[in-house]
Amino acid sequence: MAQEKLILRALAGETLPTPPIWMMRQAGRYLPEYKATRAQAGDFLSLCYNPELAAEVTLQPIRRYGFDAAILFADILLLPQAMGADLWFVTGEGPRLSTITTAAELKALKPLGDIHETLNPIYETIKILKGALPSETTLIGFAGAPWTVATYMIAGKGTPDQGPAHKLKDENREVFSALIDQITEGTIDYLSSQIEAGAEVVKLFDSWAGSLQGADFIDFSIKPQQRIIAALKAKFPQTPIIAFPRGAGERNAGLHAATGADCIALDDGVDPTWAAANVQTGGCVQGNLASRHMVTGGDDLVAETRAICKAFANGPHIFNLGHGITPDANPDNVQLMIDTVRGG
Repeated sequence: MAQEKLILRALAGETLPTPPIWMMRQAGRYLPEYKATRAQAGDFLSLCYNPELAAEVTLQPIRRYGFDAAILFADILLLPQAMGADLWFVTGEGPRLSTITTAAELKALKPLGDIHETLNPIYETIKILKGALPSETTLIGFAGAPWTVATYMIAGKGTPDQGPAHKLKDENREVFSALIDQITEGTIDYLSSQIEAGAEVVKLFDSWAGSLQGADFIDFSIKPQQRIIAALKAKFPQTPIIAFPRGAGERNAGLHAATGADCIALDDGVDPTWAAANVQTGGCVQGNLASRHMVTGGDDLVAETRAICKAFANGPHIFNLGHGITPDANPDNVQLMIDTVRGG
């Protein structure tokens, strides 16, 4: 059955007549059933660490829409928490972390062998999902890429320009590089355990890759991801890996080879016709409908969805958004997108 799963076929390089489809943040705040389960859990982190409830919200969009893949419900900041950073969420503002900006703070992090004490509930969620998902549905695990995770650990929160991380990178390269290395090794361990628990595909989210310029893009976005992918491929050669260097623009060209990823996910700033000629030639691509269409719907959604499918029709393609769906999205527009992809 694994060989028949559409996502796995696309990731293996097969061109399919209709692209498989899933959606970033498909389990989330735009769905009323998610809101009910979140209320039951009490708060976001309690939901992430409750395997039964996390599995339930992962399954909700599969029941409603029949996506070709389910993505594990978790958060990229669970790894820094497992590494020893304090993590909490401020209502209406997002995550907050204790900061890592000095050698002493870096040294105070836990040994990487201890991260699984915190992360075991995530692996339990995967095990539940393996038994609960339809046989045709692929299970995707994920982690944040080291640069993106580091930006939060250094600033203690999300920032519009990743300024604190750039400052540390420029002023204390030794501490910055050591933090990147530690996150990289932790990510290898974390994703390895996700695969061992049953994840069939894993994805690296480098949400802030676009703010790295010149050699820094290679050194701190591409090279850490290449290390992670090489380590995972050595242990799990049959497990496909998706890389998402958001904001990379034309630097997406050649990234299959540079990272070792089986698929490059494209944000909605990348022109599909250009990407078909310059990125899809290296392997599977994923994307890249603008998330705003899930709010506005209508003829524009249909036209753009068809244009993306047409642009990528001659190579392996997984249909997705160019970023995560937003809380103000209309669930009916998600169905319209799916019907357009599958019905032409």
